[in-house]
Amino acid sequence: MIRKLRVRFVAASMLSLLLVLSVILGGLNIFNYRSIVSDIDSVLSLLRESGGALPEALGDFDWREAGPRYQSPELPYEIRFFSALLNGEGDVLSTETEYIFAVDEENVNAYAQKAWQSGNASGFVGNYRYLLYAEDENSRVIFLDCGRMLAGFQDLLLNSILIALAGYAAVFVLVTLLSGRIVKPFARGYEQQRRFITDAGHEIRTPLTIIDADAELLAMELGENEWLNDIRAQTRRLSALTGDLIALSRMEEKQNLPMIEFPLSDIVRETAESFQAPARRQGKRLEIRVREGISYCGNEKGVSQLVGVLLDNAVKYSCPESTIVLTLDRQGRGVRLRVENAVECMAREDLENMFERFYRADASRSSASGGYGIGLSIARAVAEAHRGRIHAALHGGHTLVITVNLP
Repeated sequence: MIRKLRVRFVAASMLSLLLVLSVILGGLNIFNYRSIVSDIDSVLSLLRESGGALPEALGDFDWREAGPRYQSPELPYEIRFFSALLNGEGDVLSTETEYIFAVDEENVNAYAQKAWQSGNASGFVGNYRYLLYAEDENSRVIFLDCGRMLAGFQDLLLNSILIALAGYAAVFVLVTLLSGRIVKPFARGYEQQRRFITDAGHEIRTPLTIIDADAELLAMELGENEWLNDIRAQTRRLSALTGDLIALSRMEEKQNLPMIEFPLSDIVRETAESFQAPARRQGKRLEIRVREGISYCGNEKGVSQLVGVLLDNAVKYSCPESTIVLTLDRQGRGVRLRVENAVECMAREDLENMFERFYRADASRSSASGGYGIGLSIARAVAEAHRGRIHAALHGGHTLVITVNLP
């Protein structure tokens, strides 16, 4: 229980940190990328205004209009671009490669065709950003070399991810080391609660035994009457509740549970057969589907109690004159136990909380049937003690299916 609490705390902390880092890094890099593309498009727009080439008098060209990042007078000598003129069919009529040395006319034709076929007015072809626009009866496409800017963006992206991963790992180590101290108060409270339940259970058993014995003696001397019967009935209910609380506490502790190889098929069938009579008395039918020959290494008493709890819950709370189906089968290297029964109605909240201590979906009905909301908590504790998993689902709106997977 304590280990699970630490794991959940660390997982929740790291997931929260991951979400925050993802938002920060994603926002930072997306903003940076959009800013780079915006600056590139500004330069392309200025080149478009000059007809796809630099003006002859560079000093007369107002590069400051490109924005605060392009106010350097050296910009006209730094940018590398080329352009192509295309007709209405997309054929290249002429090219301009005076301001770039990395591409030849064949490359220009290939890039121009890709830009034309994309159908977009702007975009990327490799490391080149292009702008396609109409020029008289033809179309011109200008390509601007963005290799250095894209490389800078990629470096920033990679470095930010590496720094975030390093920080994430450091925080993970720190949170893991501190998690024990953080959950210590909860662990202490849980241990005190568990010890109180166990000690109180043992202390309550003695007076209950005395009360029950005294009631038996009074019945022998005075004869049976409704008050003595009520005393004995309530004594038995309290004794059962005490036993369930102690069993739940021991199972959740997961210590000193003897694990042996035993015939699981036989144990499940024997336990299920004992519920045939109670089911018939309530007008219900119990159908047992157990695959023979299944053995399992675990706590025999605990598994038997698990089966009993599930069937007891099904017999008590299933619809009148319905069929309860218990199935035991292999599932990979483990086994799967399923109990299905019809229910009148069940809310989603009931499915999520039905394995919690003292939770009762219908308090009045549970009290009338003698339930305290402990049984399914014991079932979950038994499953977890065997490193298994138990969950409930509602099929068709009126069929409750509780499935236990044991490795």
